[in-house]
Amino acid sequence: MTRIDEILGILKNRYKTREWDTDPFKVLISTILSQRTRDENTAVASKNLFSKYKNAGEMAMADEKNIARLIRASGFYNQKARRIKEVSGIIVNDYGGKVPNNMDELLKLPGVGRKTANCVLVYGYGKDAIPVDTHVHRISNRLGLVETNDPMKTEEELQMNIPRKYWIDLNELFVKFGKDICRPVKPRCDECPIRKLCSR
Repeated sequence: MTRIDEILGILKNRYKTREWDTDPFKVLISTILSQRTRDENTAVASKNLFSKYKNAGEMAMADEKNIARLIRASGFYNQKARRIKEVSGIIVNDYGGKVPNNMDELLKLPGVGRKTANCVLVYGYGKDAIPVDTHVHRISNRLGLVETNDPMKTEEELQMNIPRKYWIDLNELFVKFGKDICRPVKPRCDECPIRKLCSR
């Protein structure tokens, strides 16, 4: 058994991965809402928004002020409302209302970077990809799985070094682990279930 097998095996036993809403549009919009806010706020904003507007067509036709009011909990709601309406319009006009299912096309959407695109691929389409957020970047370096200063480089190295069978679960497991134990400040190393496998 390799070190990554051990690490992810222990984390999978500790943190059960959840069933995701596989509507790619909802994944895309929720990921946009998640920028610069807490998961709890994203959940509230997403629930409010999707209770009113169900798809890209409805969102594109929505009043921007109504979108902003519904997503207020997510913070930066005016900018996010403008972006959500813009992206929805592009999806309707350029992609027939269907969110693209490949990286190149997703990156053409305004405000969509690699992390958001990878989230859509993983959680919307069930495709093998590795979304790299601050948790994944930090933990991958702490564990010695990569040695990088840039999230894009982290993604590249993880894809080279991590067996593809783990790609879909890696983001969720590292995010949960990063919030629970391997925190940015004062990580709880004495309680860490993978302490013996860490390079710190």
